[in-house]
Parts: sequence; C-alpha cells; structure tokens
Amino acid sequence: MTHPTMTNTLSNKVAIVTGASRGIGKAIALKLALEGAQVMLAAGNAELLEETRTEICDRGGHAAWMSLDLRKPESPALLVEKTLAQFGGIDIIVNNAGATKRGDFLALSEEDWMDGYALKLFGAVRLLRAAWPELTKRKGSVVNIAGVGGRTPGTQFTIGGSVNAALLSFTKAMADQGVKDGVQVNAINPGAVRTARLTGRLQTIAKEKGISAADAEAVMVADSGIVKIGEPEDVANLVAFMVNPQNRYLHGALVDLDGGTTKTM
Repeated sequence: MTHPTMTNTLSNKVAIVTGASRGIGKAIALKLALEGAQVMLAAGNAELLEETRTEICDRGGHAAWMSLDLRKPESPALLVEKTLAQFGGIDIIVNNAGATKRGDFLALSEEDWMDGYALKLFGAVRLLRAAWPELTKRKGSVVNIAGVGGRTPGTQFTIGGSVNAALLSFTKAMADQGVKDGVQVNAINPGAVRTARLTGRLQTIAKEKGISAADAEAVMVADSGIVKIGEPEDVANLVAFMVNPQNRYLHGALVDLDGGTTKTM
C-alpha cells in the first residue's frame, strides 16, 4: 500500500482534532498533517494517541497529543491552552469526538442521554468558546462532524439523532457569528463509515441472520439504498477540502457525506 505524500496546502496552520485516536478522527488528523498542518490530537486513550502521533511523524508530519475527557467542563479550555503552548496558535478545529448509545427509547437511561450530549455537543460548544478568540485572530476554520441521524431520525438512534440535530443548529449559528468574526464554520454528516462501531453492528447483523460479515455489509448497503459503506478517509478528504484556504466561500454548509442515505431535500 502506497501512502500519500506530504503537501504544503496547510503549512503554517495549527489544527485540533478531537476523537483523534481512531476511526474518522484519526483519518482526519493524518490527512491534515500530510497537508502540512501541525496537529494536536485529543482523545481519552493515551496509548492510541501516541500511536497516531508516531504514525504522523513517521510520515513527515508534526503532531502532539493530549489525553483528556472532553465531557468534563474544564477539559476544552485545557486543550486550547496546551495547543497554544505547543504550537503558538490555532487555525483549525475539527469537533469529531462523541459516540452516542443506540437502542430502544424506553431502554435508554437518563445517564445515556446526558452522556450523549456531554461529549458530542457540549464538548464542541466549550471547545469553540475557549478557542474562538484565537480563531478570530487567525481567521480560522471549524468543521463539526455530526451525522445523518441529525437530518433523518430513527427509532434506534433517538439520542444520536437529537445530538446531531443540535450540533447542526449550533453550526449554523456559529457560521453566522463567523461571518462577523472571519471564522469559517461548516459541518459534515457522515453516513455508515467503516469504523470499529460499524464493524460491531455488522457482526451483530451477521449473527442474527446467520450470514457472513461480507453478506451483512451487502444487506446494509442494499437496505439503505446507498452506493457503498464509507471509509474514514472519505470524511478526512472532505475536511481537508473544507479547511483549504482557497475554499472560504464554503460557509455554513451542512454536507451529507453518506453514499445516498439521505433521500430528503
């Protein structure tokens, strides 16, 4: 497998990527680093963060990491503080952290709901509040990773759909603020992307139906009416496009990256 080579598209830019230790966040961090950005990796698992940092550095990029729980109110400000100390500024923030629990509505607890909002929504809100003065100073860019459930709710995804819808509304509001302050703000709604969580869902389908994982994937693709399952790199490529300085006219956009999952206007 050949790896992409370094470019200078984002040279002299500093990016924070949350949820950067695996899956979509890791792919985004790697892509931005290969585009020339210095990347602060944030997530809970220190070991996985170090692995990601090592991979970035081995391929000629620059990265540091901070292990913290963004559910805690003080964590986002600490992340901003460390990034400024490490790299001297902040140009790009990708709010990617936050997995919400699926399941029957009546089986989901108060704690499940609070946890879903604590990380994905309030983590993003607090991080932007802490970083906004620096983003304003450097005319930065924000990408919020929401999800298709925010536009098409489902019975098994009441928490995730609600959180994503809130994040999309927050994106639009901050984009309006960004017009005044010179900060670009957009969001991406990924559909089914090949992450550890999706693999687990496919294994569950395979077990329930007595079929192989590959057949389970084919069932998911057919039932959803989509072209294929997405890859983390698909999301990373779109993030890199959005934060490229030549694409500043893209502002306040909520982009569905879902293989055709979203059927509505």
